[in-house]
Amino acid sequence: MIHRFGRTAPLVLLLAGFVTVEHAAGQRTVKPVLHGQRWVAITGKPLAATAGAMIFTRGGNAVDAACAMLAATSTMWDTLGWGGETQALIYNPQTGEVKGINALGVAPSGATAELFRSKGMRYPPEFGPLAAVTPGTPGGLMVMLAEFGTQSLAEVLAPAIEMAAGYPIERSQADNMERRKEILAQWPSSRKVFLPHLENDDSQERAAPYPGEIFRQPDLLATLEKLIEAERQALAGGATREAAIEAAYDRFYRGDIARELVRGVQAEGGLMTLEDLDRWRVHVEEPVTTEYKGIEVFKLTHWVQGPVMLQTLNILENVDLEARGYNSARYIHALYQAMNHAFADRDFYYGDPYTPPEEPIAGLLSKEYARRRFEGIDWEKNDESVKPGDPYPFQSGENPFLDLLERWTPIPPAGDAEGEAGWQQTRISTDDEAFTAGTTSIQAADADGWVVSITPSGGWIPAFIAGDTGIGLSQRMQSFVLDERLNPYNVVAPGKRPRATLTPGMALKDGKPYLSFAVQGGDTQDQNLLQFFLNVVEFGMNAQQAAEAANITSYQMQSSFGAHKAEPGRLVVRDDTPPWVVAELRAMGYEVETRARTSGPITAIEFDAEHGTMWGAASDYGEDYGVAW
Repeated sequence: MIHRFGRTAPLVLLLAGFVTVEHAAGQRTVKPVLHGQRWVAITGKPLAATAGAMIFTRGGNAVDAACAMLAATSTMWDTLGWGGETQALIYNPQTGEVKGINALGVAPSGATAELFRSKGMRYPPEFGPLAAVTPGTPGGLMVMLAEFGTQSLAEVLAPAIEMAAGYPIERSQADNMERRKEILAQWPSSRKVFLPHLENDDSQERAAPYPGEIFRQPDLLATLEKLIEAERQALAGGATREAAIEAAYDRFYRGDIARELVRGVQAEGGLMTLEDLDRWRVHVEEPVTTEYKGIEVFKLTHWVQGPVMLQTLNILENVDLEARGYNSARYIHALYQAMNHAFADRDFYYGDPYTPPEEPIAGLLSKEYARRRFEGIDWEKNDESVKPGDPYPFQSGENPFLDLLERWTPIPPAGDAEGEAGWQQTRISTDDEAFTAGTTSIQAADADGWVVSITPSGGWIPAFIAGDTGIGLSQRMQSFVLDERLNPYNVVAPGKRPRATLTPGMALKDGKPYLSFAVQGGDTQDQNLLQFFLNVVEFGMNAQQAAEAANITSYQMQSSFGAHKAEPGRLVVRDDTPPWVVAELRAMGYEVETRARTSGPITAIEFDAEHGTMWGAASDYGEDYGVAW
């Protein structure tokens, strides 16, 4: 629906010493589980979680609180900015349905493969005005609020407006600004916001704010106040709550805010036009779903990577995971190989469902196709040659890209752009940083039954700020490809959404909310969330235990960022993994690394149907924090 605003494997491990199911379910956690009867609010920063709590205490529902947390995290640059993108799943207790919010921006006018190749690039750049798609978060927030919330835009934005006027900045983001200062300094508006001491006082030891310093954003404050002014004027003229929010939407995408945003982008060589902003749409859509052991699992469809988790669950239905032993070598092998097959399909078939060609999502999510993929797994060693399958025999139609499928390789081929050195100059992060970068997550639920799971992203530091708007733009253009040999469904084109990594999750049991969960971490997101889900469903952990549990990370898929690198066989496990498990994995052909942290910061809410309460979780990694009542 376009919103009116826009206009069994046969092997069983018998190895002594693997972690038992009872041990897994009884593990102690660093953070306590949150218990709530009335509401739960969790997100990437303590101050932003407090913003959600404030809305709840003022009578708002879970959607209102989630929107307030979205606004606050955007204002705090918590791996996103106001010009990024927002993806959400919302459970509506009045209808018993889960709806998806698609607020991902599109490539602007002139964004073609030929343009980027002519600039010596193999992929669109990682940052700057040419990396920007149209802003999605403002529209996504306003559509969610109008459709499913109860409060005004002024009420929901009040905490963010107060923060834009000035708040004590935390060390992680202050240091992030300082670390990226050479990049930020090249854009006048970004320099003014992120490097106040470079701009105003050359005698200071650092350019960025000091930890604990009051961080002020007057341009962003003015933009947010313009939205509230548009709403207030509409209400004064007799408009309904929804129509007044629509008036604010129009001011952002078609009014003076839009004009300044476009001016600022074009002044620095960007492509965005007023027509691009006017034509962009928020979609309220049906999510995709599968059933695993009687549990309905919901994900946004293939404009993000969400169906990967559903495909992997469909494959793993054929495996006795509990018998393999929690985080044993054979369990890890099963997860890795199932993910290999699902991610290979992602890398070739996922793209924007609102532009041609049409992706084969029905075939990809069919149980029969999953069985076919399961039958292709090598149960003795890692298979570095896993390729996308052909889902078309499991749905209607014929595969239009069989020739490309036959020539597809797990490691992306070198592009045909001129000037390799020019490409290297656009890169800012290591491959691991790019693979796990970006995103925060938001969880909210209330006693009336509303549940919200959001993974907003884009516009993270080093963000390009457009003119005097204070709006940091998305860097999501880099997730497109220029070469159809990689993915014919995800080649950059004006008006098209890039296939993103952002992937909130939700699950229902007996038709009622059971789990709401999300995580930060780029291409690792559905890897982490798959393991979180299995920890709860297969091994009896509560949400906090599952959020803190050890994860594995595969790099066999093609990264959605930077150079789109793939590293078949690379496997990262937590450093408390028993040495005999690591040895067995290496004997199976894996290049095993150990790390202290192997998961992004997972946030989740588990619903206790027996007692009518909610269990909130925020992992012990990062600054994610929750409040419950």
